Amino acid sequence: MNNRNRESKRLMIRNGLRDGLPIGLGYFAVAFSLGITARGAGVSPLQGWVASILNHASAGEYALYALIGARAAVWEIAAVIFVTNMRYLLMSAALSQRVSPDAGAGKRLVTGFCITDEIFGLAVARPGYVSCTYLWTAFILADLMWAGGTLCGILAGNVLPAEVVIALSVAIYGMFLAIIIPPARKNRVVAGVVTVSFLLSFGADRLLPSLSSGTRTVVLTVVIAAAAALLFPLKDEETGGEQA
Repeated sequence: MNNRNRESKRLMIRNGLRDGLPIGLGYFAVAFSLGITARGAGVSPLQGWVASILNHASAGEYALYALIGARAAVWEIAAVIFVTNMRYLLMSAALSQRVSPDAGAGKRLVTGFCITDEIFGLAVARPGYVSCTYLWTAFILADLMWAGGTLCGILAGNVLPAEVVIALSVAIYGMFLAIIIPPARKNRVVAGVVTVSFLLSFGADRLLPSLSSGTRTVVLTVVIAAAAALLFPLKDEETGGEQA
């Protein structure tokens, strides 16, 4: 039985490395652009590496560096990061039903820390209960490449000419366009919410110049998200995969 368990764990590790590698490669490219942004905000390579190890969301980490660069208050940074990453609370609740009942509280807490959008996608795509070893392996590989991309971006920003750094920093906006355009094209509600967000953000910047950018972001994010949830609630959808 012990030999079977060890062989099963080795298989889960191999599968995790196989599935985590392509995710990690994508993470590295995005994180490199984040590193350029972090360098512009005055973040050191070590600080950027630690931030990426602990913060696994591109939007949340970009908000972090943007607010640091704007000299926002600590509470503003904490509030924005909390709101931006709030979706992971829902993912954790959903994934708790997919982890084996034998997994204790410690394993569940570690698994919750390992959730990203892509890792969650791997979990829900697999039938039955999901191995913690598989998720942890995929996450560790992807997270190290994510942090490595941020580190390399900051180092490159310190070495490359200012003109090149400015050009590379534009890539982060391309990342956000790649995030919002596909769902906006498929869903009119999402397209409307994105448009309203742009307009209200522009209006708040012009009409409320005394309000810091961090506070505006917190208020607009909560208000727009709450209004969209009340006016256009999502219908329950069947979850994929088979339960063991």
